[in-house]
Amino acid sequence: MNKTVALQDLGLKDYKETWDYQELIFQQTVDLKIKNRRENTHIPTPNHFLLVEHPHVYTLGKSGNIDNLLVDEKVLAEKGATFYKINRGGDITYHGPGQIVGYPILDLDNFFTDIHKYLRLLEEMVILTLAEYGLKGERSAGETGVWLDVGTPFARKICAMGVRASRWVTMHGFALNVNADLGYFDLMIPCGIKGKAVTSLNVELGQQEVSTHEVKEKLLKHFSDLFEAEINTKTRVL
Repeated sequence: MNKTVALQDLGLKDYKETWDYQELIFQQTVDLKIKNRRENTHIPTPNHFLLVEHPHVYTLGKSGNIDNLLVDEKVLAEKGATFYKINRGGDITYHGPGQIVGYPILDLDNFFTDIHKYLRLLEEMVILTLAEYGLKGERSAGETGVWLDVGTPFARKICAMGVRASRWVTMHGFALNVNADLGYFDLMIPCGIKGKAVTSLNVELGQQEVSTHEVKEKLLKHFSDLFEAEINTKTRVL
């Protein structure tokens, strides 16, 4: 099993361009798995982890409800935002500057074949990272992602998650609000969950800006520990 994960930090990158890149890597991995099975070969399948920030964009999962987007395309254009329907699970999600988005494209056959465990470990990665800043991140029953003050009137989501998997190869991932403009969340019902607030790390810490580089380093450390993976940073950038 190959537990090396090739890391690429793409910086600020258009959502559709990054999605296409994800799809390319994803399909190459699936094709290799099919080839190995058909030809009885054992070529190791790769694992990738893309980190990126997107310009303002709203994405709707395959089971999502378009009514959870509260404005039309004209208003989105005025806000400098775009909209895409995509093939992950989950409902509507916002991505934008100041948010760390992670797309692990892993062959889970290299780790474990359990999609629920995969999601729980991604959540744990974020929970452990938040703990380093003195925040108690939590899971909320029946809702993916990471929250603060679960079970209280002040419950608020700090990290959204939505993944797709085929032949145990994953794509899409998580979006952690670090220095996010929370006003953009007012244009939708986040993840289709009414009455739940959204927050960002800088707001919780009372800081104007938190180092995204530092947060990324913490996320990757915990990812490496939880998945028992070796992170390889010597990979090309899109």
